[in-house]
Amino acid sequence: MTRRHSIAVFLIVIVASILVTSTFLAPVYLNPDHYRPQIISYFEQSTGKKVEIEHLAISFFPRTTIHVHGFGVKSPPLFPSSYILKVPQADVVVDFWPLLRRRVVIRSLVLQEPVINLISDPDGPWNFENPQTQNSKNLFPLGIIDKMMINRGQLILSNLLPSDAQGPVFMEAHEIYSELDQVDLAAIVNPAALSLNGRGHWKAARLRFGAVETTNINAKFRLESKEIVFTELKADAYSGKATGDFSVSFAKPTASFRADARMSGINMTQLLTSFHEERGKITGILAGDLKLRGNIEHTNNPLAHMSGVGHVKVTNGQVPSLMLNANLMKLAHYNNLGPAKENPASFSSISTDLELENLRIASKVIDVDGYGVDVDGSGSVSVSGSDDLDYKGVATITTRQGFFTNTFARFAGGKLVDGKLTFPFHIEGKIEAPKFSRGSKE
Repeated sequence: MTRRHSIAVFLIVIVASILVTSTFLAPVYLNPDHYRPQIISYFEQSTGKKVEIEHLAISFFPRTTIHVHGFGVKSPPLFPSSYILKVPQADVVVDFWPLLRRRVVIRSLVLQEPVINLISDPDGPWNFENPQTQNSKNLFPLGIIDKMMINRGQLILSNLLPSDAQGPVFMEAHEIYSELDQVDLAAIVNPAALSLNGRGHWKAARLRFGAVETTNINAKFRLESKEIVFTELKADAYSGKATGDFSVSFAKPTASFRADARMSGINMTQLLTSFHEERGKITGILAGDLKLRGNIEHTNNPLAHMSGVGHVKVTNGQVPSLMLNANLMKLAHYNNLGPAKENPASFSSISTDLELENLRIASKVIDVDGYGVDVDGSGSVSVSGSDDLDYKGVATITTRQGFFTNTFARFAGGKLVDGKLTFPFHIEGKIEAPKFSRGSKE
């Protein structure tokens, strides 16, 4: 047989093999819906959850891709009727040849407009966990996914109350665009897994945590079996900027969080609008740094008992209820204050350290530069809803006074230091109606 004939025979054999193989595989690839019940059953056994798939399709160019329409995973009966994951369309790129041997090797997974709804029960696991996988290592044998992408996603995190009623949403993100590498789906549903389950970049149009909302978020993202971690986070917030790191841990039935934030240019009026009970209590521009941590409790106010430390500075603002200069004028019984009497509720800057613990904010060093009045003080305020105050300090009148004013002010408890009047004072009561008194409360 000549070489030409040998090549021709070889080509004929190849073509015949392809035709025979296609004949047997056509029902599988041209009608994957035929196997939809088996696929649903497989996912249900692997995740321990009820699974929905409306339709399956497949395409071969440019790469073999399984198109999943109407994919949903429901929360277990312990939780209110809801979906853990709802995806209108998912595109799964797989290796062709392993598929012929009924082995699925996923190269990439694209989720279009997914809604991810994570709920914690006070007495049990999160709704996405599968307790059956505690001692099993191969219930979800899809291997590592090289790349997973989310387009226009939505993430919602909430707790159930002790009564098993639905609690408030404590975190939500919208218009999410994310790209993760080396994603391990098995570890995500397995509460015993400890490995890193994916890392990459994360963007969102809006992110709300508690009452604080940010926009245009851009961060590095790390997904673990029991934690989501944002690093090098940058966002817009209340006409200013916020940067830092943020994480939420699911290691226990009561989730916890950590935040390390730096802020600049924050408009206090806009910020306090998010906290309805604090609206209008202070204006100005905020800058500083905060480190916060705490459990996300199963209550109607899940972040109430957070704690943290930081330093902040607010410039060019007002504290309408305090009326600092006006109260000092009343205490000292003098009226020749120059610029102080023009803006009795205003200040040029307030700088302070903060320590948040047990629903109270304490400050060891407070420096207030007012218009004609400077204050050095310390104290604390309740954030439990009572808004009670306990502050003390020394106020200095920065403009020099006349002889008679100084004399009467000194009789009223003031001191003359370098030609300027100083007054010790104490503030108690509530933010809406503070009570000023001369001297320091012993």
